[in-house]
Amino acid sequence: MTAHFEIDVETPAVPAHESFTDAKAAVERLKDLYRTATQFLSERFSEKATGPRPDRRYRAFYPEIRVTTTSYAQADSRLSFGHVAVPGTYSTTVTRPDLFENYLCQQIDLLMCNHSVPVVIGISDTPMPVHFAVAGDAEVNVPQEGCMEYPLRDVFDVPDLSTTNDDIVNGFGYKNPDESGPLGPFTAQRVDYSLARLAHYTATPAEQFQNHVLFTNYQFYIEEFEAYAREMLADPNNGYTGFVGPGNAEISSPNQIMDAPAKLPQMPTYHLKRADGTGITLVNIGVGPSNAKTATDHIAVLRPHAWLMVGHCAGLRNSQNLGDFVLAHSYLREDHVLDDDLPIWVPIPPLAEIQIALEQAVASVTKLEGFELKRIMRTGTVATIDNRNWELRDQSGPVQRLSQSRAIALDMESATIAANGFRFRVPYGTLLCVSDKPLHGELKLPGMASDFYKTQVSRHLKIGIHAMEALRKMPLERIHSRKLRSFEETAFL
Repeated sequence: MTAHFEIDVETPAVPAHESFTDAKAAVERLKDLYRTATQFLSERFSEKATGPRPDRRYRAFYPEIRVTTTSYAQADSRLSFGHVAVPGTYSTTVTRPDLFENYLCQQIDLLMCNHSVPVVIGISDTPMPVHFAVAGDAEVNVPQEGCMEYPLRDVFDVPDLSTTNDDIVNGFGYKNPDESGPLGPFTAQRVDYSLARLAHYTATPAEQFQNHVLFTNYQFYIEEFEAYAREMLADPNNGYTGFVGPGNAEISSPNQIMDAPAKLPQMPTYHLKRADGTGITLVNIGVGPSNAKTATDHIAVLRPHAWLMVGHCAGLRNSQNLGDFVLAHSYLREDHVLDDDLPIWVPIPPLAEIQIALEQAVASVTKLEGFELKRIMRTGTVATIDNRNWELRDQSGPVQRLSQSRAIALDMESATIAANGFRFRVPYGTLLCVSDKPLHGELKLPGMASDFYKTQVSRHLKIGIHAMEALRKMPLERIHSRKLRSFEETAFL
């Protein structure tokens, strides 16, 4: 006969599930439940991290939002979010309701308005890993396995990678363990995982990220971004309140010195902030599709309003000149990093609002319009590959594919960023600048690069910023195109 050993489990006292008809009140309850859970785990961990193994487990749970609809009533068909397609029960676990307060209030309010039902707030059945619970407490560090007198997982819950995934955004027919449908695109543990990764890769906390994100593949853009930020901070009437860099260094006036960390992170990130979070974040993802995927995998959980790639590319046409712009209208995906998540047969459509904003920004900055704009900008297919030195191999195969696809430019990041935007339902776009023409003997050499960077980087960055400022003025419902939504979607954006 097998003996069964049971261990006591201590959990914090929390209120029972409760219905709410006011979004702000619902979010306040989420904040209370989350605060109770994290304080409980932080306190118990601080008490028990040293010394012998306790005689019990300590466990707290993520809060959840739950809603039940019984009607097929048709919501406003113009909206791509804020409603569920069929009657049923839907739920999602929640983390950091303080960080996502505005987002949660908006999404809950839309849901209640479109379905005339309350939301139910309470604790979920998903344990909160102690690593994520203490992440906001600078005085508490979770030691690595083996550094304590007992295995950490014997007493506290740890991250469970088997349930930290993208099954909701990738799949069809997803159900929560209790058979409820997903209410949001990410579970709480998936969000916590990305928040931790963001802090690691960018050296800035998630709180600093703005709703409009620019990606680049050259540090030169960062220098221009700081110069632009200082110019903006000189005028208090434009709405920008601060500029933040790696290490969480922040300035609020143009003449302040910005402390730089001794060592830059893998993806240096800078934030030109507005009080309501609608400023601009610029991320230097470096070179390659792997970095592009890593950055967008994690930034996606912040639910940005839009992200754009503003980097350099190889021009593939004789008619292009160094410094010309390329507005991506489609993508040839040979980056391979997303093949398992988003097969290459999935088309990545252009989004009208983004395309128009970028084209108008180019016209505004260059002072060229209409047919004259074609002198410096082409719209077409951008090819993204995973081999930086593709020119050194037999070119007959690659060049034929590039010609057949009608590609006009080639880089290593743009298609990855656009495809992940499509996958995560984040509006995306690409405006590149031609920095070399390898098929025509114009290679990127040191002297050429120096002159090119001096004349073009500032203009290119301003175009990206102007496009984002135009998108900021659009209603969120208009930016988030229905093109990004599949047959079966979560109510939450």
